[in-house]
Amino acid sequence: MRFAQWIGIFVLVTSVYILWQIRQIVLVVFAAVVLATVLNQVVQFLQRYRIKRGVAVGISVVLVLTILVGFLALIVPQIVDQLQQFSDFAPQTLERMRSWNNWLQNAIPEQWLENVRGLRTLTQGLQSWLTGLVNNFFAIISRSLNIVVTFLLFLVLTIMLLIDPSPYRQGFTLLFPAFYRRRVDEILSKCETSLVGWIKGTLLTMLLIGVLSYVGLLILGVRLPLVNAVLAGLLEFIPNVGPTFSLIPPLLLALVDAPWKAAAVVALYFGIQQVESLIVVPLVMRSQVSLLPAVTLLAVVVFSSFFGFLGLFLAIPLVIVLQIWIKEALVKDVLNNWWGDKKDSHKQDTEEIVDNGLPHTAVEDNEAKV
Repeated sequence: MRFAQWIGIFVLVTSVYILWQIRQIVLVVFAAVVLATVLNQVVQFLQRYRIKRGVAVGISVVLVLTILVGFLALIVPQIVDQLQQFSDFAPQTLERMRSWNNWLQNAIPEQWLENVRGLRTLTQGLQSWLTGLVNNFFAIISRSLNIVVTFLLFLVLTIMLLIDPSPYRQGFTLLFPAFYRRRVDEILSKCETSLVGWIKGTLLTMLLIGVLSYVGLLILGVRLPLVNAVLAGLLEFIPNVGPTFSLIPPLLLALVDAPWKAAAVVALYFGIQQVESLIVVPLVMRSQVSLLPAVTLLAVVVFSSFFGFLGLFLAIPLVIVLQIWIKEALVKDVLNNWWGDKKDSHKQDTEEIVDNGLPHTAVEDNEAKV
């Protein structure tokens, strides 16, 4: 290998190592790119009415912040009120769970209880968790401050990317060879279309799931219906895993009241997921890249394992972008043309055979076999 090739390999390995060390910042930048891509659609819509881009960016950011603040102003007071109610009946809930635990110990044979050790430590585990939550109060405050700083960084990056995205896009395309830069721009356009379609469909789905969950829990009389509905809507952002996690809190609250209510909650959430799968997704996700369920589940598990909460939150947009790049750059541009040189070589060989006096029928037979 030449010296320049060794330098190239060293630079590549060093770049991968540095990117891995700052992977959380890279994910924040990717999240800012995704949000800027979505808001850019709003900016372009406003520009059609001859509004300058700077003014359109300001209107878009103010609009998003207004919607967010309005949502928090309407929802947060009710959530706080319901959480206060939860703190009032939390001791009653723990006492009810202790009674359930004692009833299970008396009803289930001793041999079975030895096999199911978790039944005896259920209440103790909940008490330990609550105690640890109080003891780690300052650690929680520190993490909350870190989250706030990260969110501010994310917001500033989004605004900077939104003001003038062209230099950043051109700078990214310059990382590729000159002959491939136009193709890279086409792939980026496809990524933009898919991400915008996915975000629109996901937000609509989250809203629908939250409303249906709130109405259903309110009819069933489950405690904290608004908190559980907001949780169900937010966790809908994480496919496969999120809806399962959103079922746990209302199921436990319903189980404390009555077993039939817990079964009704399971049936409610199952019905909502069926409505989502059979009606909502086919209607609102037409512009989204089709992802296999196993691929989305593995993506959530793998990215959350490597990158933590941000990986869990950004798993699907990461998979969408990776799938488009693999399909366009690897499959279409490389693998689909893999046999091109060998076909040309075979054509040249057959022409040489004809020139040497071999009958055309033999050449045609060889081409038919190939």
